[in-house]
Amino acid sequence: MTDNENPNVDQNPEIVDVPEEEGKTPLEAFIYHQRRALEEAGKALDALLPDGFKEHGSAASKEFIKGFQVLVDAAITEIEKATSSAEGEKEDDDRPSTTGKAKVKVQVD
Repeated sequence: MTDNENPNVDQNPEIVDVPEEEGKTPLEAFIYHQRRALEEAGKALDALLPDGFKEHGSAASKEFIKGFQVLVDAAITEIEKATSSAEGEKEDDDRPSTTGKAKVKVQVD
């Protein structure tokens, strides 16, 4: 496969949107070039991977996320059950607030 047949290879290797260096601080110019370098490195890695790998990798990441969604939803459900049962026990308790069941509330004058 030649570069003309591969859709992942840029037809024009020149950087089209070169920023104007004038008016930019050296730090801004550095950050711009580093971002562009990272984008180009990502494109290079993407070109190395076959389409099947990308498809299955994408499906795997979606399943991974769905698994965590199920886990979090189950944890939320259990927390809600524990909270509602604790509130139910609190409402059924007509005894005065004490530190134990055998304690008696004493009124002091």
